[in-house]
Amino acid sequence: MQQVLPKNDTNWRLRAIMGGSAGNLVEWYDWYAYSAFSLYFANTFFPDSNPTVQLINTAGIFAVGFLMRPIGGYIFGKLADTKGRKEAMTLSVLLMSFGSLLIAFLPGYNSIGIAAPIFLLIARLLQGLSVGGEYGTSATYLSEVATKERRGFYSSFQYVTLIGGQLLALGLQLILQNIFLTDQQMHDWGWRIPFVFGAMLSLVALYLRTHLNETEAFIAKDSAVRKEGSMKELLKHPRAIMVVIGLTMGGTLAFYTYTTYMQKFLVNTVGLTKYQSTILTFCSLLIFACLQPVFGAISDKVGRRPLLIAFGVLGTIFTYPLLSTLSHTTNMWAAFGLLMAALIIVSGYTSINAVVKAELFPVEVRALGVGLPYSITVAIFGGTAEYLALWAKNLGHESYYYWYVTACIFISLIIYFKMKDTKHTSLID
Repeated sequence: MQQVLPKNDTNWRLRAIMGGSAGNLVEWYDWYAYSAFSLYFANTFFPDSNPTVQLINTAGIFAVGFLMRPIGGYIFGKLADTKGRKEAMTLSVLLMSFGSLLIAFLPGYNSIGIAAPIFLLIARLLQGLSVGGEYGTSATYLSEVATKERRGFYSSFQYVTLIGGQLLALGLQLILQNIFLTDQQMHDWGWRIPFVFGAMLSLVALYLRTHLNETEAFIAKDSAVRKEGSMKELLKHPRAIMVVIGLTMGGTLAFYTYTTYMQKFLVNTVGLTKYQSTILTFCSLLIFACLQPVFGAISDKVGRRPLLIAFGVLGTIFTYPLLSTLSHTTNMWAAFGLLMAALIIVSGYTSINAVVKAELFPVEVRALGVGLPYSITVAIFGGTAEYLALWAKNLGHESYYYWYVTACIFISLIIYFKMKDTKHTSLID
């Protein structure tokens, strides 16, 4: 019999949120370590004299990894809706650990030839499967354990730890770059360290998740109804599915542009050194993570929809000016200010998108409803962000990408105007 979260026990509730969030941090650290260290291992798997072509190849595998996320969203979403949120989250972190270990000990192109990038692709596919299941199940879990009055605040910690995973990867990179290893050592073998570290962290996450309580919403649902967590049941909610896709499109593209891709943009376009790029990205993301609970708390007061509309309006107006100005900036602190302005705008989406999606679906298909359409949208728009940006740059028309991001945010803005405020129509209650 599953242990349920005590209804009015604040300590248990906080422990559940911390445990779910900590596991989420480890998952996303493993996912982002690939992007953060690809500047160093690109030539190991793709020997080419053109650095941009090397990055395009590694970004291509990064994008292909996203293709597994819808499959992960389906498998783990269905598992979470039928067997429990806790079980699905525990299995996803184990799979991520295996993918990290495979990358850590994978020989390079000079040792095993074409098999090297093939195995790198397999490892990313496994990680994509894992992280595809992580989002929907953890978003559902955090939304269900939170109280109605503070659901936006508590659910925002999903993106705190999601960003925290990237911060952890960048922090480790800074330590390795400046204290322990030379630039040549980083390129030769130092890039393997973060993947070993990620596999070790997964053991900690596994311990935390095996000691989580199941949510009251899942336990309280009749077991016969619970078994209906399937595509057939999900398709009974077409409007909610389309809302998830529409509200995610612009938000996820903006998020991956200003976080995952930005480190390469600052080196490859702005002209900063790898160290400057890493320290600037780390500082901006640290502030970005701290903003998430603030915006989440605001949504508990004013609603979710006003924040989404603010992101849509400001993102549509300022994306091109911000990216265009940033591309011609030579001062590191000016670049920091522009990046922070962009991240403040994006916080209107990131802080509450998880709880909005969870509030759209009934308990029997909540994890599947959150995870599957989100993963499909992220695979199409978030997963290809780096690749399309680098491709446009290689063509000599980098500004095309800026307009592309602007257009996607505008389409999402239309959805924000048309949707109801889930704070007042939540199906969690």
